[in-house]
Parts: sequence; C-alpha cells; structure tokens
Amino acid sequence: MNIPANIVAILGTGVWGSALGKIVESNHHQVRFWSHRGTSTLESVVKDALIVVSAVSMKGVIPTANKLRSLNLPSDMIIVTATKGLDPETTRTPSQIWQRAFPHHPVVVLSGPNLSKEIAQGLPAATVLASSNLIAAEKVQSIFASDSFRAYVNEDPIGTELGGTIKNVMAIAAGVCDGMKLGTNAKAALLTRALPEMIRIGTHLGASGETFFGLSGLGDLIATCDSPLSRNYQVGYGLTQGKTLAEILADLEGTAEGINTTNVVVKIADLEAIAVPIARQVHRLLQGKITPEEAIQALMERDLKPEFCDLDFYP
Repeated sequence: MNIPANIVAILGTGVWGSALGKIVESNHHQVRFWSHRGTSTLESVVKDALIVVSAVSMKGVIPTANKLRSLNLPSDMIIVTATKGLDPETTRTPSQIWQRAFPHHPVVVLSGPNLSKEIAQGLPAATVLASSNLIAAEKVQSIFASDSFRAYVNEDPIGTELGGTIKNVMAIAAGVCDGMKLGTNAKAALLTRALPEMIRIGTHLGASGETFFGLSGLGDLIATCDSPLSRNYQVGYGLTQGKTLAEILADLEGTAEGINTTNVVVKIADLEAIAVPIARQVHRLLQGKITPEEAIQALMERDLKPEFCDLDFYP
C-alpha cells in the first residue's frame, strides 16, 4: 500500500479546485478539500498540510485569507494561489493579498492555459508555478507535475498572475468577435493587439514583459480566446446573440472573472494613464453603453500609427 507523500489542502471545490485535486491525487498525494459550504472545518483540512492551494473565486480570496490567518500556520507551509482576478477595492492580485496576509510564508502562483474541464478529463496541459521563492515553486512543481500536466517554474509571480488575469478581458472581446462571425483575420488581429495591451499593463505594475510571451500570457490568451469552454468567451459571445449580461450570467457555470477584471483594469488605466483600447471597449460593452457592433467599429476607427509604436516594453 502506497503511503501518500504529502498532504495538500485545496480551498474551493468548484470545477477548477476539483481538477487540481485530481492531478495531485494521481501523483499519490493525499488531498483534502475545503469549501465554505462544506462541513469540514478549515483547521482540520489544513492541519499538517505541506501546501495550501487557494482555488476560490476572486471575491472569496480576502475572506478566506482572513480565516486562514487566524490559524497560526507553520511558516514553512506553502500557499499556492490558483485564482485569476483583481480585487476591485485595492486592485491587488490574489498573490499580493496572500503575501500581505502571510508575509513570512512562501506564496506561489499557479497559472497557465488550463481550461478546467479539459484538466478534469485528463487531457494534456502545461502550467507555470511562479514565486520569488524558487525553492517553494520547485517543491510545488514536484507535487503537480505528471505525464499529462507539465509544470514549469519562474520567478515572476506578478507577471504570471497578470497574464492569466488580463487575458480574461481579451476573451470577452474574442467571444464578441466570433459571435459576430468576423472571421479568422479579424480575430488574429484582435489577439495580436491584445498581447501588447496586456504587457503595457503588466510592466507598469512591475511584471517582466518576457513573462507574457510564455504559457501564462500568450499561451493562456490563445487557449481562453479560442475555446467555448471559457466562461469569459461565453460572455462576449452571448452579448452578440441578443442576450443581456444578467441572462448570460444566470446560465453560466461558475464565475466569469473577466467582468470584474475589466472594471479594475480600466480603473488602473485611468489612474496611471495606460492605453487600454480593447479593455476600454469591453468595459463600455459590459456597462451597456455600446453594442458589440459599435465596440468593433470603435477599435477599427482608431488613429493610424506604426505597428510597434506602443511596444515600449522592449529594451
């Protein structure tokens, strides 16, 4: 009989948390799940765990961190955040919230082109584990890596996190593009212009531009913007089919984090004077101020310019 090598506590029992648990279990580690709706106490779930994985929605990050902070966790316990989003009040990322709550604990970001339903089916995928503490990132890598789940490490948690977060805004735009049947050329142009917009925001907030060309940036952008499995893509697509945002959300399985992220990205852009033309049109669309057709027209009518005029993230 194999004795589990490590205990991994997963906070959040949605599709994403459950998929991550399945990966860990397949590597012969013991998994414990916690949900605020469940009967198990948080203390019993995290007891003796090597790693605590937060797979809660963005709105649940701060309440969950506050609950966990009261438990006096051992300082060598690794906190892994697998949430993609931004806090609407502070504009902080999940890892910044966790690190602020646990300043003496290693915090690792897990992010990549990881559609939950495909992961749950055991289809091959790759992800990134990023932390300023590379030893902690490599430890988490050893827990998650398998024949069907390739795990890489880097030392840019903020860039890794923002790539996976901001691409949700772009996925809404991609859903609009496909819903309007604008064609492959238009979508290629959209995604190509989406990447520098993501990098402008990310580098302004302290990320490395190089990170956005990896799995958690370009990789996640391609996966999310080209799959009907993406909830954010479904939002954009639904808006082109005459549905209201409320109707779309009522039928959605899970949370479309891109809606809140769009609001926060535009808030940051306004405060810091960052050019975010795609995010701004998505924001206006979600607020009901323009139609999908008007959003596309606004992007096509922008001032003429050289292709690389705004790629100031290059050295």
